[in-house]
Amino acid sequence: MKRSIAWSEVTHVDVVRAIDEYDRLGAKGFFAEHGFAPTTTYELVWNDRLYPPKAILGTAYELATGDRLESGDFEGGRAGAVKILGKLGFTVRPIARSVG
Repeated sequence: MKRSIAWSEVTHVDVVRAIDEYDRLGAKGFFAEHGFAPTTTYELVWNDRLYPPKAILGTAYELATGDRLESGDFEGGRAGAVKILGKLGFTVRPIARSVG
């Protein structure tokens, strides 16, 4: 069961802070530190770099509220992290799949 999450507490600045944390730790360190996994469906685009949207949003929530989320606590797809990040002004797109 998904828990009630106060997404209104998360700001654009909190998401940028989470992105900075990802850049500082690198992917492996970020996932180990914050408990998420690499993305498989969508990618967050920021300054011509790609990030895992669910992991970034979950970490932004922790930075904003002090409350740590688990991956299973919220949706990462169009109705979840993608929608919330879009409302905060971020570009999230489906991962381009190579054909062949």
